[in-house]
Amino acid sequence: MSLSYAILATLTDLACSGYELAKRFDGSVGHFWSASHQQIYRELNRLEERQWITGEVIPQTGRPDKKCYHLTEMGKVEMAKWIAQPSKSSRTKEEILVKLFAGDLVEPEILLAELRRYHQEHEQQLQIYQQIEQQHFADPEKLSWGAKCQYLTLRQGIRYEIDVIAWCKEALTLLRA
Repeated sequence: MSLSYAILATLTDLACSGYELAKRFDGSVGHFWSASHQQIYRELNRLEERQWITGEVIPQTGRPDKKCYHLTEMGKVEMAKWIAQPSKSSRTKEEILVKLFAGDLVEPEILLAELRRYHQEHEQQLQIYQQIEQQHFADPEKLSWGAKCQYLTLRQGIRYEIDVIAWCKEALTLLRA
C-alpha cells in the first residue's frame, strides 16, 4: 500500500489543512501506517496533481493562509478501486526478533532488559488503544457502518498489543529459566 491511500482514508470523513491532516493521521491511521509529516505534505502535492484531492486556500487574519484539502470524486473512485483489490499481507519487521535471533552475542541481562522495555512499550500502547475504545466506541453495536469499520482497526490494534504482551511474558519466562 502506498501512503496515498492512507491519506485518502484520513480525508474521507473531513476536509482539513495539511497540519490538521498530519495530526489526524497520527491519531488514527498512523497507529498502523507510519509516515512523517514531511512525507504527508509531499504526498498531498502528488495527490493534488493527480486530482484525487483538491485544496482550497482559506485566508486567515494575522496568520498565513491555510490550504484545506478534501477528497474529489476522482479520489473517491480511486479509493473504491483500491479497496476492492485483494490486500497483500505484509511481512513483520521487528527489531526485537533480530536481537533475539542473535541474542547469544550479549549477556542475558542485556536482552532481558530489552524485552522488559519492549513489554512496557506495548503495555502503554494497549492503554492508549483502550482509552480510545472507551471514549469513542463504547457501544459498538450502535455505531454507523463507517464507525464500525474504524472500530475494527482499533480492535485489531488491541488484539495485537495483547498478543505481543503475552509473547513478551512467555519470552521472559523462558529466558529466565
